[in-house]
Amino acid sequence: TIMFTKIINFFMLMSISFSYSQYTDQINSNRPGESMGAFAVGKTIIQVESGIGYLKEKHSLLNTDAKGFTGDLALRYGLFMEQLEVIGNFSYQIDTTTPIAESKRNGFKNSTLGFKYMIYDPFYDKEDKPNLYSWKANHKFKWSQFIPVVSAYVGANFNLNNPYLSPNAVVGKVSPKAMLITQNIFTSGLVLVTNVFYDRISTDYQSLGYVVTLTKGFNDKWSGFVENKGIKGDYYSDGIFTIGAAHLFDKSFQVDASISANFKNTPSVAYANIGFSWRYDAKYQEVKIFSGKSKLDKKMIKNKEKVNKKNAKRLDELDEKK
Repeated sequence: TIMFTKIINFFMLMSISFSYSQYTDQINSNRPGESMGAFAVGKTIIQVESGIGYLKEKHSLLNTDAKGFTGDLALRYGLFMEQLEVIGNFSYQIDTTTPIAESKRNGFKNSTLGFKYMIYDPFYDKEDKPNLYSWKANHKFKWSQFIPVVSAYVGANFNLNNPYLSPNAVVGKVSPKAMLITQNIFTSGLVLVTNVFYDRISTDYQSLGYVVTLTKGFNDKWSGFVENKGIKGDYYSDGIFTIGAAHLFDKSFQVDASISANFKNTPSVAYANIGFSWRYDAKYQEVKIFSGKSKLDKKMIKNKEKVNKKNAKRLDELDEKK
């Protein structure tokens, strides 16, 4: 509790520089990939992202097979301000290993709770309005698209009697996790998300890793993605590749499907997953917080001062006539 209180205080101090609303007209989901996007869901927004999957693993050295099912759940809530959200991620697995001695396992493979804060948005003070007369102008090359939105994530892993960790490893009940997130939105309709993380810090299972996801919107309803995840640790290292697609039913509901595999055999892994994302935004109110430092903020403040001066002048003229 003390650790999470310190985290919240840290993010509150960072909120000196403000941004535009994180709320989008269409749902902003992290599914179906494993990367975490840089944008928050928006203040007071509740979002649920869940899925079920089938997995198959085979270890060539241990001569074991594992088959089973997984369930994933992510709960996201816009907390205190537009740039901050709290995220709970939970993954439950049920499988059977053979042939040495058939063994059934089940339990929470991953359980994390953390906070994500958007540090920098290069476009929040830009009036990048579309050109109503030129398709070419709206799709021309822009160097600014290579400047990413940047967020930071800090949280903790909770070991809920995880049967998928080695009994001889020192993991503890709680271990920290930290991640740097970047997101580029290109004029071609591509979105590039990169996560660099340090997981299960100070335990035998601590690892460094990355997730890179490239998403393409085909139209207003369909999008596809490719993803690569790399993990380097003493107990487990891997490289996993994923492809998938998502379909938007309406502005607050999305369904998705994906398949994943790696290219090694200690173990080889293959996953198939389907899921959905849904958000509750009935209590959301559009906000724009002014820092007074951006070009747009200064322009709006200047215009407001002009209006106030004109109003004051009119009041003076009325007083003189009286």
